[in-house]
Amino acid sequence: MSDVLDDGPFFHGTKADLGVGDLLTAGFRSNYRPEIVMNHIYFTALVDGAGLAAELAPGDAEPRVYVVEPTGAFENDPNVTDKKFPGNPTRSYRSVEPLRVLGEVTDWARLTPEALQAWHDRLAELRADERGEIIN
Repeated sequence: MSDVLDDGPFFHGTKADLGVGDLLTAGFRSNYRPEIVMNHIYFTALVDGAGLAAELAPGDAEPRVYVVEPTGAFENDPNVTDKKFPGNPTRSYRSVEPLRVLGEVTDWARLTPEALQAWHDRLAELRADERGEIIN
């Protein structure tokens, strides 16, 4: 771990229906740039941050937020840490090692349809902007 600010709990948002003990791994397409296969699995110490990721995940399934634990080393997410915000205010992390599902959170704040559309519009702008790269 390098300058990691949190000991947990940690959360991961997705549309996958997972059970306790399941492992989340890297190697899937980015929610934000679907042409990129991610080398890391991402998570956060903010339940609503994981909720946002779940809402933005592709597919028609219900968004879900899980409590997870890293199974190996992890680092601050460079896509938001210092590149866009000083420090790590989003409390976002990534790992090449799997995350183990410990349980599901059901009381996170859902986005309004208008807020969700605003996020989709923002992501479309980022995709069109060459500078909207992802550090993979």
